Amino acid sequence: MIRLLLAEDQGMMRSALALLLNLEPDLEVVAEAGTGTAALAAALRVRPDVALLDIEMPDGSGLDTAAALRRRLPSCRVLILTTFGRPGYLRRAMEAGARGFLVKDGPVEELAVAVRRVLAGERVIDPALAAAALAAGPNPLTDREREVLVAAVDGATVADVAARLHLSESTVRNYLSAAIGKTGTRNRIEAARTARANGWL
Repeated sequence: MIRLLLAEDQGMMRSALALLLNLEPDLEVVAEAGTGTAALAAALRVRPDVALLDIEMPDGSGLDTAAALRRRLPSCRVLILTTFGRPGYLRRAMEAGARGFLVKDGPVEELAVAVRRVLAGERVIDPALAAAALAAGPNPLTDREREVLVAAVDGATVADVAARLHLSESTVRNYLSAAIGKTGTRNRIEAARTARANGWL
C-alpha cells in the first residue's frame, strides 16, 4: 500500500478526497491535516510515502511544508494539489522539493496515477501550467522585495513595514519601488496584486 498524507484546509474537500483516494486498491490515506504545521507534525509521526499538500493553508503554506519535509523527512515525496494554478507557485514548489504539481479540477484517477508516478521517482506537472510557467519566466522579485510587499499589502504604512521588518523607512521605499518597477505597475497595491496573481508572493 502507498501511504498518503492529505493536507487541505477545507474540511469537506479533504474528506471527499480522502474517501476517493481510499477507494484505490493500492492507496491509503493514513493522516489528514488542515494546516501546514499540523501536516508537518503528522508527516513526522506517520512517515507517509507521499504527501498531498494544498498551497494556501493557515499556519504554514504547502510550499513551506514541502521545504520542511525535504529537510526533515526526505523519503516522503511531495505532490502539490491546488486550486491556484499560478506559474510562480509551480516554480516555487519545485524549488521547495515538490515532485508534482496538479490543479484540483482534474479527475481523481489522474491524481492516483500521479501519486504512483511521483513515488516511482518521476516528476508530474500539469502540462498547461508548465507551459504558462515557461512563458512567464522566473520570479523577478528578490526574497526581501517579496517580504516587503507582503508586509505592505494590508494597508500598512512605510513606517509600519519598516518597524515590522526592522528596516529603515528609506530601505522599505527602495524595495517597494524596485518591486513596482519589476512588476510594471503603478503602486504597491497593483504590484502586490500582480505578484500574487503570478504566484510570486
